[in-house]
Amino acid sequence: MTDVLVVGAGPVGLTMACELARHGVRCRIIDKAEQPSPYCRAIGVTPRTLEIWEGMGIAREAIDAGLWITGMRSVIAGHPPFDMQRDLSDLPYASLGIPQYETERVLTRHLVRHGLAIERGMALEALHQDVEGVTVTLNGQSRRFAHVIGCDGAHSAVRRALGIAFEGEAMPMTFMLGDVHMAADLPYGLALRAVRPREDAPPDLFVAVPLPEPNRYRVSMIAPESMATGAGTGHGIQADMAGPDLATLQAVADDLLPDRPVLSDLRWSSLFRISMRLAARYRDGHVFIAGDAAHIHPPTGGQGMNTGIQDACNLAWKLAAVLSGRAPAALLDSYEAERRPVGADVVARTLAASINFGREGGAKPDRLEDTQILVNYRDSVWVRDDGGAEGPHAGDRAPDAGGLRRQGVGFSLRLFDILHGTEPVLLVQGQPNELPRVAGLRVVAITGTAMDDRHGVTMLHDAAGAFAAAYGSAAGAWLVRPDGHVAWRGPTAAHPGLADVLGRVFGLR
Repeated sequence: MTDVLVVGAGPVGLTMACELARHGVRCRIIDKAEQPSPYCRAIGVTPRTLEIWEGMGIAREAIDAGLWITGMRSVIAGHPPFDMQRDLSDLPYASLGIPQYETERVLTRHLVRHGLAIERGMALEALHQDVEGVTVTLNGQSRRFAHVIGCDGAHSAVRRALGIAFEGEAMPMTFMLGDVHMAADLPYGLALRAVRPREDAPPDLFVAVPLPEPNRYRVSMIAPESMATGAGTGHGIQADMAGPDLATLQAVADDLLPDRPVLSDLRWSSLFRISMRLAARYRDGHVFIAGDAAHIHPPTGGQGMNTGIQDACNLAWKLAAVLSGRAPAALLDSYEAERRPVGADVVARTLAASINFGREGGAKPDRLEDTQILVNYRDSVWVRDDGGAEGPHAGDRAPDAGGLRRQGVGFSLRLFDILHGTEPVLLVQGQPNELPRVAGLRVVAITGTAMDDRHGVTMLHDAAGAFAAAYGSAAGAWLVRPDGHVAWRGPTAAHPGLADVLGRVFGLR
C-alpha cells in the first residue's frame, strides 16, 4: 500500500509531494487536468515561502524564473501618485514575483528529481476510510492508501467527499484578469494600483502586477455588470467563460490612469470570482486538506498560495514522522490546531484589506505584515516555552544569522545552512559542555569564541555577532523543527522541558 495520495498538482500539491518525498514518504500525486494551467493566477511569493523553498533546494531556480517586487505605485483619485518601497534587506529574502505556471514548472522539475511524476487526467471519484486507511476510486479503479491529502483547490473533491463545511460568502462583484504588455513608465519590479474610492460601494480599481518579462503585467479590475451576468458564485478563474477583450481592459486603464498607458499583446484573459471561506476542519481521520481546499480569500497581499505552501510544509514532516513510527499518531492533530488559526487570520486580514483598498489614509503599513515571517504557533500545545532564553519564543519562526564560522571551513556560514534538513536541530548558546546525545537529533553549539569541532556536535563561532543579535546574548537553547519553527525554548539544554518535547513531539528518547 502506497503511503500517501496527494490530490491536486498545483503549487500546494506539488510542495506537499516534494516534501513528503524529501522526508522519505512514498506518495502518488494526481490531477484531473490533462495539462498544467497556462494562467498566472498567483504571482507573489513571500519571504517566508522562499525560506521554505531554500530548505527544499529550489529557491535559486525560483528566483531565476521571477523578479523582485520592489514596491507599489499608487494612483488614488484626488491625490498625486506616490511610490511605496518596502525595505526587506534585513531578511534572507525579499518579495518575489513569479507566474504560477513558472512556479509549477520549478516544482515539477524538483518532483522528478525525487523520482515522482504527476499522474494527469486522473480524477478522484469516491473516498471511503476505515481504521486502517483510505480506499479511493480513481477513474473507475479502486486504490488503497494510508492517507489522502486534498490539495485540489476551492472546489475540492476531497473536501466534498468528507462532507466538510466550507462556510463563508462570495464578493458580489466579478473581476477580470489579463496578461498584457503595458507601455507604462514604471521601474522594473514596481507594481501599480489605481483606485477611485466610492462611498458605500466597492472602489473602481486597476491593479498591475509586474511579470518577469519587461513591460508585461497581470492586470486585474472589476468587470462591468454586463460581463458579470451568469458568472456564478464560485471562486477563482472561470475558465469556461469568455474573458474580456483588450478594449475592455483598456477602457478601465483609460478611466483610472491619468497617463492612459497603452495595453497590447493580450496573451490571455479571464473572469474570476472571490470568496471568503474557511473549512470547518482540516482533517478527518486519515484524510487532510490544504491550500485553497481549506481556505480561500481575496488575493490582497499575495497570501493564498503562500499560506497553502506553508500548510504543506507543516504537515509533511509530521506525517513522515508518524508513518516512520518515530512520532506518536497524536502529532497529526497539531496540523489543524496550528494551521487553521493561520487560515482564519488570513481570511480576516485580506477581507479587511480589500474593503479598505485605497482608503488607508496615508497610514504606514507594517513592512512585515505580508511577509509571513511573523506567523507563529505560540498557542500550540505542541510547542513548549520554558523561558530563560532571549530571542525567538517557542512557536516562532527561527531567524537566520550570518557570519558564522566553523573549523576547517574557509568561508562564513548562515544558520539556515545548518538548520535545513529533515531532523530537529537543537541550538545551544554559551553552554558547550551541557550537550545531550540523542539519536535523530542534531546538536549545534554557538559560541562567542572559536572552538574546535566535537564528535556529534556542530560547533559554530558567532564571529559577526549576528546570532547574538537575533537570539540574544545570554545563554539559552532552542529546539527547531524541520519546518523552521521553534518547538522548545529553555535556559539550558539540561532543562527537563527539552526531553519532554523530544519524546512527545518527535518520539526521541
